[in-house]
Amino acid sequence: MSDAKLAIVFYSTYGTNHAMALEAADAAREAGAEVRLVRAPETAPQDVIDQQEPWKAQQEKMADIPEATADDMEWANAYLFIGPTRFGVIASQIRSFIDTLGGLWQNGALANKPVSAMTSAQNPHGGMETTLLSLYVTFMHWGGIIVAPGYTDQSVFDAGGNPYGTVTTAGNVSDEAKAAARHQVRRLVEYADKLA
Repeated sequence: MSDAKLAIVFYSTYGTNHAMALEAADAAREAGAEVRLVRAPETAPQDVIDQQEPWKAQQEKMADIPEATADDMEWANAYLFIGPTRFGVIASQIRSFIDTLGGLWQNGALANKPVSAMTSAQNPHGGMETTLLSLYVTFMHWGGIIVAPGYTDQSVFDAGGNPYGTVTTAGNVSDEAKAAARHQVRRLVEYADKLA
């Protein structure tokens, strides 16, 4: 049994990052971790979402998944963030949730915990690496311990070779991306156990 308590915080507009989060949660549970799968609160106006059927359908599909809270972050001893790339950085819904965590950060409650991230974009050169790196800058401000996959497993190469975190193109959660995500999560759980 693992001592890891992993909060997987994700945001998904059309389903790609939801699928990645589910894959990550399964891998973490298989590794023995206790998992809280939570979604970043929606910040887009509901009338805008309602005008785009795929977005509305995805919102309904995730309705049973609780919204992320500061309590989830305090409970966890490891974090995985998953969300889409928007103009080379993480989607505003993830950013908005992070911006609510100032009190925890100020009290040191986010420090010394392993953290990792995954993302997707419309195309392979849509800013995925800058998205992950910008998230890691935030995690460094927390005093988090970044656990990137690096080139530590063949699955990283098979999924496109991104050492910063698992990435995929929108609508395409391939078997290779799933394998890379599973490796990244197992590595994160392993380091959470070492620190626990």
